[in-house]
Amino acid sequence: MSDVELSLVIPVFNEEENLTELIERCVAVCDATARRYEIVFVDDGSKDKSRQILSDVAAKKDGNIVAVLLNRNYGQHPAVLAGLAQSRGDVIVTLDADLQNPPEEIPRLLAKIDEGCDVVGSVRENRRDSWLRRLPSRIINAVVRKTTGVEMNDYGCMLRAYRRNVVEAILSCHERSTFIPILANSFASNTGEVTVKHSKRSAGDSKYNFWKLINLQFDLLTSMTAFPLRLLSIGGGLMAALGFLAGISIGVMRVAYGSAWAAEGVLTVVAVLFIFTGVQLFGLGLLGEYLSRVYDDVRGRPRYFIHKVIAGSEPVPLHGESSVVHLSLKAEGQA
Repeated sequence: MSDVELSLVIPVFNEEENLTELIERCVAVCDATARRYEIVFVDDGSKDKSRQILSDVAAKKDGNIVAVLLNRNYGQHPAVLAGLAQSRGDVIVTLDADLQNPPEEIPRLLAKIDEGCDVVGSVRENRRDSWLRRLPSRIINAVVRKTTGVEMNDYGCMLRAYRRNVVEAILSCHERSTFIPILANSFASNTGEVTVKHSKRSAGDSKYNFWKLINLQFDLLTSMTAFPLRLLSIGGGLMAALGFLAGISIGVMRVAYGSAWAAEGVLTVVAVLFIFTGVQLFGLGLLGEYLSRVYDDVRGRPRYFIHKVIAGSEPVPLHGESSVVHLSLKAEGQA
């Protein structure tokens, strides 16, 4: 059993303007809980001074602050997984580094955990994001609730709390497209939710542009359900039925009005071809999304690679996928 009761896991990517305030507020909140804690920052290949700031702070503290430095940028969820693997707490809380979710809300999640919940999510009150962020989130939340049957209202909020046994179950899964909140709910016997404040970003820019949001939606849909494939089959059946009815209608119209009514039928043929070609291309693209994920899973490459872990002056052992890579390289060298 670990002597750490609470772990904060925070992925960081180019957040130098927020880090000093974030660290101070997180330390103050953790001190106020009167629990033995650690704060695990995962630098996801930052190009600004974030990496150096975290390294300096972690080297000065007595193990309360841990800096996990990845060798390059892997994305938010792989970075969180790296932090979860390195964490030791009985309860693990994840949050973003942009301070939009105030660390001062953490005790509310811990209180819900103490009531017996395995996973506690949070719902952002008066969300301060643009419509470009809110609209996809609403769609995904509705799809996830329908697919999983777990009634949570804000899967996109990173401020969440997990018990250690749920985290261990998450880490035992090795699929490439991993959406942690959904995966955690599949292992939890009792889930809860709390309403939290949401602030405007005080400094820096959002790391999600339009195309990253689109990629995230595809990752979510294809990692948690085969519903898009079923939808494709249903859509294909409907299109075939419509095509059959259109053929009958065109035949009737040609008999009644002659071929001149629709440019000798050329426009009709072109329209039908475009419809069916579009459906076929859409279907091939969707199948390609799934096949590419199967290909990534079959290769079994690590989802992240830890360059260094800093926690005080003592060397820190690596945990998670990086340690597996190091062991395999060592074995190859001995052979």
